[in-house]
Amino acid sequence: MRLTTLLDTVNQGGSGPWPAAAATSNEDRQQFDRMIAGIIPCRSGDPELWFAEQSAQVELAKALCRECPLVDGCLAGAVEREEPWGVWGGEVFIGGVVVATKRGRGRPRKNPVPVA
Repeated sequence: MRLTTLLDTVNQGGSGPWPAAAATSNEDRQQFDRMIAGIIPCRSGDPELWFAEQSAQVELAKALCRECPLVDGCLAGAVEREEPWGVWGGEVFIGGVVVATKRGRGRPRKNPVPVA
């Protein structure tokens, strides 16, 4: 079975809940996750990585996404759904828009740090 056909049979529905019609049981979702765990990084690692606050973790998630065979479809779906936040398709979303980098938590510096 082709991966795209497999993904079409299980509609995750973006960041929302699994649609009742597409997900017949919890066991079906677990079987799907096991089948693609080695292919899609967001299904095999820590899911919190794609919604991390620290810049280093966000960059790691983006790097993992770039190696994924579904990166283009993931990004297109996230743009269409206007994902509120997280790393989707190798890009960072904040407020439903792609941003270049995610600023860390806290107040930004008033004076730039000199580069050595």
